[in-house]
Amino acid sequence: MTVCQVTDMAYRKVRAGHGSHRVRDLENEELHTASLELEWDMEKELEEPGLDRFQLECMEHQPVSSSSGGGMDPDLEPIQPSVSPHGRFERLQEDPNYVSRFSRSVPKGQRRNGTCLAKYLLAGVGVFALGLLIGRYAFSKEQVKVEPSADTDVLEKIVQGITAEKIQALQRDFDSLSDLTEESKVRYIAQRWEELGLKDVQVTNHTALLSYPGPALSTITDLSSNQCYLPSGVRCDQPFTSTTEPFAFAAYSAVGNLVAEVVDIQYGNPGDLRRVQASANVTNKIALLKLGQSPLLYKLSLLAEVGFGGCLLYVDPCDAPFGNKTFGVTLNPGGNPFFREDASTAGRDSRHNLTSLLVQPISASLVKMLLSAPAMGQGRPCVPMAMPSASARKLINLTIENQASFKTVHNVIGYLKGKTNPDRYVLVGSRHGSWYKGALADWGKGSAVMTQIIASITAQTRAGWQPDRTIVFCSWGGTSLGNIGSFEWGKENAVVLQSRAVAYVSLHNPVRASGSLQAIASPSLQQLAAETQKRHSMSCSRGGGCPGPNVSSLQTPGDSSFFSSQLAVPTVEFTYSEFPKTERAFFLTEAFFPPESLLRETLDPAFKLHETIAKITAEAILRLATDPVLPFYPLDIALDVQNKLKDDPLSRPDLLNVAASLRDNSAFFQSEVMRPANDPKERDPAHVRMLNDVLRDLEKSFLIPNPPLGFYRNILYCLSRQTPRFSILKDALEVPWHSSINQSLTLVTSAISSADKLVESGLNLFENENDIPQ
Repeated sequence: MTVCQVTDMAYRKVRAGHGSHRVRDLENEELHTASLELEWDMEKELEEPGLDRFQLECMEHQPVSSSSGGGMDPDLEPIQPSVSPHGRFERLQEDPNYVSRFSRSVPKGQRRNGTCLAKYLLAGVGVFALGLLIGRYAFSKEQVKVEPSADTDVLEKIVQGITAEKIQALQRDFDSLSDLTEESKVRYIAQRWEELGLKDVQVTNHTALLSYPGPALSTITDLSSNQCYLPSGVRCDQPFTSTTEPFAFAAYSAVGNLVAEVVDIQYGNPGDLRRVQASANVTNKIALLKLGQSPLLYKLSLLAEVGFGGCLLYVDPCDAPFGNKTFGVTLNPGGNPFFREDASTAGRDSRHNLTSLLVQPISASLVKMLLSAPAMGQGRPCVPMAMPSASARKLINLTIENQASFKTVHNVIGYLKGKTNPDRYVLVGSRHGSWYKGALADWGKGSAVMTQIIASITAQTRAGWQPDRTIVFCSWGGTSLGNIGSFEWGKENAVVLQSRAVAYVSLHNPVRASGSLQAIASPSLQQLAAETQKRHSMSCSRGGGCPGPNVSSLQTPGDSSFFSSQLAVPTVEFTYSEFPKTERAFFLTEAFFPPESLLRETLDPAFKLHETIAKITAEAILRLATDPVLPFYPLDIALDVQNKLKDDPLSRPDLLNVAASLRDNSAFFQSEVMRPANDPKERDPAHVRMLNDVLRDLEKSFLIPNPPLGFYRNILYCLSRQTPRFSILKDALEVPWHSSINQSLTLVTSAISSADKLVESGLNLFENENDIPQ
């Protein structure tokens, strides 16, 4: 039987005090609605096109099976959230099984009873109204435009106020500070922000143990020829003039010297280690390790576990053209690795290291000598570097000369107070520190972009405008040595941030190369990132040559890692960078390569790329700070979960079923709760606040305790675009001694189930009050 069902999308009332319909709060914070001081000026809210219309649904009336049943088909067809060209709720129509998949019944308040004639009349009116709306809002496939719900007049003024010339002028100002101390930079940034109109600017101080190169450079000595080399490959007895040589070190490495054979382990993944262990004893040997494929800290932890004593790091020229340069890395997973009291109790000769390995980055030219393979890493196609099977292993003496001392790291925190929800924070972060000093410092461009955004936003606040949520601008110190400033500030304010931070927008390194525009975003914000990218795409023809938005959820270095990994705050970062051509090239950004002066001058001489990043980032900030309903999408999280499980050999029926249940409930929540909440005619401020708290907390369900070193606690972030999987399942399958497969599967299942229950609680919260027993 065919039933034509008309859903008017009226916003349903809620009895928040009913015990069986409360939202489970992950931080044990009650949702107080009675005491909310919400001063919403409804006339200033803009209607989103089409959100006040009713929806006509004609479907075959079929019994719907339970989503948790053992015999159901979870339907794991991948739907990429980041490439949808549609608006906020059009995504729901991309799934042909959307209507028939729900196990949840339609609320009683929305059931329609009437004669067949009434149904036909109502359907006719619906078709007529729908035709009018289509005529009004029709658009071509060649030019899709999704209107933001933020105040478009203010948004347009802020975006227009951002220009390449202004960013370039700020960049020159920051470049003039490169030779100054961090304290001088911090004072300048704080004063500049205050002059622009931020009324509350604070400087925070954090004492941390910082690791630096020692008074003497680290060396690698080939004992067969008794020849000593520096990390760049220059002989120790030759004078060097490079200003970057002292920065070719691994911060927080163990120090000392080790005489041992060099063992080629390629990328150091579990398969590489098993191959090497099958043919040699690796105890106290020195591993020759390529960067890429997996997090460096994860691979180093595996080397230490199987018995290696040292490690030489390099970048294969086949993976990146800059492999012949020297570089630096940090072994600090985040924050201050030691407290000051450790210095008084550990003794004078104590080594403050974060690994038992002696770790040293070296250039590819030195690797060729150690591998006795000078022709490797050249030609077309490029031949990856590897030790020839007949080659004898080199015996070397590795000497590491790092030193550590306690110093103060500074942050600058500026607040732009919100009007409607001042206790909800949108964090925006850049950095004022660099791995390299002086003319090679690379922090200025991110700071220039953020300062230009502040200037454009505060120009509107002086005209009387105010964001709904508080925007917190952050300039971090100690980033290159392990995101020390952001971790320490975040840990000190973790309780507040867990319940009040709604998003983090990163400006860590806005222009890395003259490549493509890319976005790294948590699943909640992938659609927002895609929408803003499409509106600001440059030099894109309408004839079908426009590339789709490039959005992914990858683990990346930078200050956003504390908020995305430790607190599960939804994060987004827009950058211009080279897209890795192979899966091997991922995680090369963990290395700090010296920027070439010529590249700095030619990368973006007109600052047009920086202008684009600033405009896109400003729009994302405004959407997050002013949209009445946060631009988060529960369905995207559910689709991301199913995509991760689709080809995973460890996927089990119970795991697939709970993922399918999360998808069904998320789609229903996104349509039945979020859609009417975006209608200004139906919006209730207290209910919207509770809805936003559900959206804010959804990613927190995916935090796990004690992941492998180098992996995020937030398991929604993956290690590769090509093979998205839950990283802890990959580790459990390949490294069985870390944790059993069943333990890892239990963690994943519990995370998905927790998210599903939170969405269910949100649906219950917004049930029609007629469904609540009196």
